[in-house]
Amino acid sequence: MPQSHARLYAHLIFSTKDRYPYLHKPIRERTHAYMAETLRAMGSQFVLVGGVEDHVHILFDFGRIHAFKTFVEDVKRESSKFIKTLGQRYSKFYWQRGYGTFSVCPPHRGAVEKYIRNQEEHHRTQTFQEEYRSFLNRYGIDFDERYVWD
Repeated sequence: MPQSHARLYAHLIFSTKDRYPYLHKPIRERTHAYMAETLRAMGSQFVLVGGVEDHVHILFDFGRIHAFKTFVEDVKRESSKFIKTLGQRYSKFYWQRGYGTFSVCPPHRGAVEKYIRNQEEHHRTQTFQEEYRSFLNRYGIDFDERYVWD
């Protein structure tokens, strides 16, 4: 086969360090837009970023360009640097070390988009920890609660 083709959607989730609510509304949209542009610059053709004060959800087309771990590290590093430029109150901003990524088949992309766009409403009744545990359980990922949160 002379050409390579890929359609790999990933749903990436990670929180702020200790789930501190850094991402207030005034900077949240700017941060999400910056993250989306960073992913597009790395070759992702489709990107949607959403979330609330203490975490983000990113749905994107991973394509076939990067090693996933490097891809995530780059997004976290670049967006962390950006957030720190938004004022003194963000000088100690960090993302948590870990992350979760979950595959999304193309026919389910619309449902995941809706889920990400409705994060504020969703988190009126569920904490980030409850949400993240449900993803781990739904995808059959074994985890040790002692090492999930930092």
